[in-house]
Amino acid sequence: MSVLKKIAAKLDGMAAGDREIGRYIVDHPDEMLRLSTAALAAEIGRSQSSVVKFSQKLGYASYQELKLAVSEARSRDWQMLAGVIHGSIEVGDGFPVILKKLIGSKLLSMQQTVAANSDRILSRTLELLDGARRIHLVGVGASSLVARDFSYKLMKLGRNVLHDSDSHIQMANASTLGPDDVLFALSYSGTSIETLRIAELAAKRGTMVIAVTGLHDNPLSRVADIRLYTIADEERARSSSITARDAQLTLTDLLFILLVQRQPDANDYVHNSEAAVSVLKAERPS
Repeated sequence: MSVLKKIAAKLDGMAAGDREIGRYIVDHPDEMLRLSTAALAAEIGRSQSSVVKFSQKLGYASYQELKLAVSEARSRDWQMLAGVIHGSIEVGDGFPVILKKLIGSKLLSMQQTVAANSDRILSRTLELLDGARRIHLVGVGASSLVARDFSYKLMKLGRNVLHDSDSHIQMANASTLGPDDVLFALSYSGTSIETLRIAELAAKRGTMVIAVTGLHDNPLSRVADIRLYTIADEERARSSSITARDAQLTLTDLLFILLVQRQPDANDYVHNSEAAVSVLKAERPS
């Protein structure tokens, strides 16, 4: 039973305050995903602590865990491809089953990630990226690969971007940031020590910090000014950061496309980039 159905089934037996919270979540799940505990409490006229206690009464350690459960429930409303299933990939699974499970995990992760981020937060992120003097992208491991991919896309738009796979250089670059710059930090766990320390340094220098991290409470999310959430199910996928990486790529690709829409001369920049690279793709002389 999904958490939304669970809440709906228990509404009649809840105390008045809990019933108001539960009714709002059941009737407005997408809005709930975009609200903090304080914002949800203000929306329904209850205290912030009552929202936290409501989450705990349902068996969740925190409000963030309840949001994750609601996000998972909402993702089931999306139309999945025919024949695609989601579940643990077992050692004995054949190629067709593995393919279906892997695709299912990827799609679910991307769908949940989209549902977990509000239009307001995405718009604020775009404003910061669009107005930044410099954009410093940081991440380690698979997150570094996503940061590199995003940096290349931003460079195509003529943006002043800093990125290096070496965390020492990332830290050195962060020491030059100021209030007109933006730090874009990726870490699904939110506990990567290199990324966290770089974000802390940037915050001390007055730089706006945008974190792309998991929905759970974590150190990086507490440092960030803007939090973009990614949903992944690595335990089910049994693969090294595959779904977390896909979730991050979904967000960064979305931000890139939205920036292209906002930038009047974006097509000129992209065209010039393609024209420059085309020289290297020309047929080599024999």
